[in-house]
Amino acid sequence: MNTRLRKQQGSALVIAVFVLIVMFLLAGTLIRMLEDGDESVNVEVWGARALFSANSAADAELAKLFPLSGAVGVCSATSTWTPPSSVGFHGCTVAVTCNPITVDGVTQYQISSNAVCETGDCAGNAASTNCLRVNRQVEVEARGD
Repeated sequence: MNTRLRKQQGSALVIAVFVLIVMFLLAGTLIRMLEDGDESVNVEVWGARALFSANSAADAELAKLFPLSGAVGVCSATSTWTPPSSVGFHGCTVAVTCNPITVDGVTQYQISSNAVCETGDCAGNAASTNCLRVNRQVEVEARGD
């Protein structure tokens, strides 16, 4: 019986080391999953900011094109829209284009708004890991009678 006990000594140590290694691997996987979740939330938030910026710029261009006073609007070929300096539009720039198209005496306007929102170290090096840049584009068509 003594020889049987001697052969079994140390097996608990091997099992403990195996369990520790498995637990470390699981912890590393969970940490990586949490980091990926944080990154996807950041992209979603900045994507919403870019979309709302693009929508706001298209609305502003429509307001210039069809003013409430009833005056003749101006369709500027290319312009930039500066978002208000509030928290929701921080870090966003918007380029707007307006193309008038006349068919059978009816003028249609195609407004394209391209918003880029960025945060982090995006100056010059787009490959930086500290840079998050999101782009959204909105196109609107309107008809003037």
